[in-house]
Amino acid sequence: MLQPTARDQTLPADVETYLHDALGIDVRIRPWSEAGKLPYFLQDALDLNTFQLADRKFVLANTRPGRMPGLTALRGQLDRVALIAKCPVVFAASTLASYERKRLVQQKVPFVVPGNQLYLPDLGIDFREYFRQPATSVTALTPATQALFIATLLRREWQVEWQPAEVIAALGYTAMTLSRAVRELTAAGLVTARQEGRTRTLNMRYPPAEAWERAKPFLRSPVKKTVWVGEGQREHAARPPLAGLSAISFYTMLAEPPRPVYAVSVAQWRAAQQAGATTLPESGPDAWQWQVWSYTPNLQKESRAVDPLSLTLSLQDEHDERVQQALEELGKQYPW
Repeated sequence: MLQPTARDQTLPADVETYLHDALGIDVRIRPWSEAGKLPYFLQDALDLNTFQLADRKFVLANTRPGRMPGLTALRGQLDRVALIAKCPVVFAASTLASYERKRLVQQKVPFVVPGNQLYLPDLGIDFREYFRQPATSVTALTPATQALFIATLLRREWQVEWQPAEVIAALGYTAMTLSRAVRELTAAGLVTARQEGRTRTLNMRYPPAEAWERAKPFLRSPVKKTVWVGEGQREHAARPPLAGLSAISFYTMLAEPPRPVYAVSVAQWRAAQQAGATTLPESGPDAWQWQVWSYTPNLQKESRAVDPLSLTLSLQDEHDERVQQALEELGKQYPW
């Protein structure tokens, strides 16, 4: 789910600069004088400005810290502002994940990400540049590093300073994997590292919600492949957690899928095959779906389902609007 960052407080100035650089147009963005006509909850949630472009009036809206709803709720807020403003409302954000941009375009919601994309369907503008990655050689975290990072975010008691060796050991990875994970997280700008003797300590550079948003460009779906197995094959995997649509229905009010979905790690899948587990060519009345994950799906050992963060990554490209709404509901259950 989208979260505002400290950079969002400078968005109006950033948008002015971007419109000048991208379109060669001088735009002056000023506070919207009619914001007081809005319901109080919208005044609290949105920072609202106005500008003129191609002889058209627009309202520029960005969220205040801690007030960011899911995409569906955001669309509703922007529609209410547009109804009162009697002009298009452009959503501004310092960063947007690819699936978030895609959904905004699909719903024809005008938006601007300074330096990256300007989408104004009312003017027929869809101006895209390359989407910048931070200045680093890391484009994606390896599965082990992603598991380490997510396991850290899942802690109920947030720790700015922590020792990655403890988390890596609990996940069953080696010291070599730990060294690589520290290099990747540092290069991605998510942590700073300090070495004292043989003890390595990491400091999170951002609070959990912002760390999650900043990490998203480096994170990938943990699902390597899916296989269909017969109902009796479950005995070959020790208590696999619910995954996919089964997991999202566990966490939210979304209806359960007709066939259950479970997650196993690559090592668990290999062990199951050695123990005699066989796959089916397709779904059937007694078929269950197993997702084979690139890292352990048991980051929350006390839960019947995979963790909500990995689950979000595994379903983020689902086009079903009901699933996307369920993911927004799931975002409210994140540990922070």
